[in-house]
Amino acid sequence: MAARATLPSLTLLRSDVELRPVPADAQAATEADDAGPDAAGETATEPAPRALARLLEDLRAARERDPAARSWAELVLAYPGLHAVWAHRVSHRLWQRRGTRLLARVLSHVARSVTGVEIHPGAVIGRRVFIDHGMGVVIGETAEVGDDVLIYHGVTLGGRTTKRGKRHPTVGDGVVLGAGAKVLGPILVGDGARVGANSVVVGDVPAGWTALGVPAQVSAPGTRGAMADPALFI
Repeated sequence: MAARATLPSLTLLRSDVELRPVPADAQAATEADDAGPDAAGETATEPAPRALARLLEDLRAARERDPAARSWAELVLAYPGLHAVWAHRVSHRLWQRRGTRLLARVLSHVARSVTGVEIHPGAVIGRRVFIDHGMGVVIGETAEVGDDVLIYHGVTLGGRTTKRGKRHPTVGDGVVLGAGAKVLGPILVGDGARVGANSVVVGDVPAGWTALGVPAQVSAPGTRGAMADPALFI
């Protein structure tokens, strides 16, 4: 069997979406820790353009998680979940500048029309987030999504109040959100947690635990009720 083509390795830079300013020396140390000593030295001498590095990172994440992906060209041209995330990166930057918030909303509206994925430009989206299939995904203004999150079609990260302020979920790193899952309110879904298809989650989910049902019940890893069959997710 022919080996799959691989993209050239690039040193990837940390996301610039922190909610609070980070001292320059602390940020540099964190970036060096994430990349490793060899990569850190390479970055210092030959930094890769951030936008290109992020794009390649997203493509790798998508190809690793979707066995239906047959080529890099297919991912770039025909994966609306990727397009939605890329458009959000631009609209989020615009949202951070008060004078361009209307433009940010217009861009997110256009992206919604093209991809079927609605991400409010105020939402914070981490690195290597992959939205599989994409159609019907809604992510609200104050939602926060960590790194390496897998989101299937029909997922809603919504609110339970019309009051201003934090009203949408915070999703940790490495979380899987099954098709049609509704995660509602300013709750926390911990790192590595899994939410089953069509579940309605209105309370916190501990890290590594599984939420399943309407309303969702949570279970610890390895206990009866924890999902082992991937078909429960998609």
